Amino acid sequence: MRLLFVGDVCGTSGLRAAVRYIRERRDDFDAVVVNGENVTNGRGLSRKHFGALLDAGADIVTLGNHSFDQRETLAYIEEAPRLLRPLNLPREVPGLGVRTVDLRSGGRLTVMQLMGRVFMEPIDNPFRVADEALESLPGDVPVLVDMHAEATSEKKVMGWHLRGRVAAVLGTHTHVQTADERIDQGTAYLTDVGMTGVEDSAIGVEFPEVHHRFTQQTPKRYRPAEGRAMVQAVELTIEGVKATAIARVRWLEPQP
Repeated sequence: MRLLFVGDVCGTSGLRAAVRYIRERRDDFDAVVVNGENVTNGRGLSRKHFGALLDAGADIVTLGNHSFDQRETLAYIEEAPRLLRPLNLPREVPGLGVRTVDLRSGGRLTVMQLMGRVFMEPIDNPFRVADEALESLPGDVPVLVDMHAEATSEKKVMGWHLRGRVAAVLGTHTHVQTADERIDQGTAYLTDVGMTGVEDSAIGVEFPEVHHRFTQQTPKRYRPAEGRAMVQAVELTIEGVKATAIARVRWLEPQP
């Protein structure tokens, strides 16, 4: 199986680049997974933008700590089994945190999203929740884990915790692609896949707004940066339920 995972898509510029890249490369992959939690105004994912990612060829779209920043997500997520929010949110929260999907190539893929707790909201233990989920999942289907977390250490320990039991643990949330890809006991790992959005920005936000907060220490509304975007992603090769190859992707959107 060849799999593409697209890192945190940020704003309309990021969405435009992600859609173009996925459409151009879709036939190269058996499965495409996208983290889309920052698409709509930089916070959350509207129904329209979720549909745009599916239309481009995404099989699963994951969210994160901004899962419900767009109010309409609460209304449509239960009708959208290919949209995942963190599994370790309270059980009462609408939506799914893990899903096994049938792929157009004929294979199957399980995607699980977990959210870290270090420097994040106080939620359930992602390590225990992952263990419980794996007990009930089909053992002959590869599992990809989107570990949405702030702390590098928490992501790396999750990779160690799940090594040999899942096909991949890929970090999201910090918007900066790391260079520590590896395969350990058949589990591909990368601390952060990076951001799909305007690279000439403060991790997806216009520089002046962030500069104001750092220098004036007073609130200012953040706006997603607009302009030429960079797709940051990961390509995986999976044989059976184990990863055999991992490669980082950095694709700069062509000039208009």
